[in-house]
Amino acid sequence: MLYEKLKTLYEKVRLQHYRDLFSRVKERDGSLSATEAYAADVIYLMGAPTVSAFAETLGISQPNATYKINNLVTKGYAVRTGSEGDRRECRVTVGDRFFSYYNTDYPFMDDGLAALRRDYTPEQLSLFERMIDELTQHLK
Repeated sequence: MLYEKLKTLYEKVRLQHYRDLFSRVKERDGSLSATEAYAADVIYLMGAPTVSAFAETLGISQPNATYKINNLVTKGYAVRTGSEGDRRECRVTVGDRFFSYYNTDYPFMDDGLAALRRDYTPEQLSLFERMIDELTQHLK
């Protein structure tokens, strides 16, 4: 029962994410394809990955990862920075253009959180928050 409820929650969040992502994918010069939007999203979610970490996370080859990152850099959605310690290693972060394209707020959660705050005590919400923290720690 709990598994099914978590699965339903995950699927609803995922669907909302895809809805938001595809609403921003447009067919115009300099815009992102769906694959590029996913790649930029992964970079954002990872923080500042190395090209190797990005490739490993997506399960793609290093040359394929480099190609995807180069496209994002060329379009201004990602930025490469050299690593301080090892000059052969570089990190990739999302660029300013990413933030104008990609909404990092999640307004669809506001209604749900407002309902929780209305229907549950602060103590119950604190317990729920601790449960989410613990669940998050167990996810890779």
